[in-house]
Amino acid sequence: MPKIKGSCLCGEVTYYSTAEEPTMTAVCHCPDCQKQSGSAFSTNVLVPISSVVFEGDCRKQYVVKGASGEDVTRNFCGNCGSPLTTELPAFNDLAAVKAGTMVDSSWVKPDIQIWCDNTKPWSKIDEDIKSAGANPG
Repeated sequence: MPKIKGSCLCGEVTYYSTAEEPTMTAVCHCPDCQKQSGSAFSTNVLVPISSVVFEGDCRKQYVVKGASGEDVTRNFCGNCGSPLTTELPAFNDLAAVKAGTMVDSSWVKPDIQIWCDNTKPWSKIDEDIKSAGANPG
């Protein structure tokens, strides 16, 4: 059974990754992650794009210039709107799986946080997580 698997809120779209372990886990404070999550940051489990398998007919995607200025592809459920992954070709073709959509995310411990200049003062996370400095990309 895959370690990295999950679904949208309504269950119409499921996914799994054939990667046994993530390349890294990251908390991102960029403006785009704040908007797509509806919160102060997004917690992401990064795996190769080619390892992600989606099932279900409701998956939608769109490509947009990310906060870094690079193209990103956002996969989401067209029925309930849940964000599922963000494909980041500029980051060595990694997909950022949204940890909150995983069946079991209890093991997720972020390695790094990025876009820390955008951290909201009302939202604090573990200060032991390494900060990547200003805005990468």
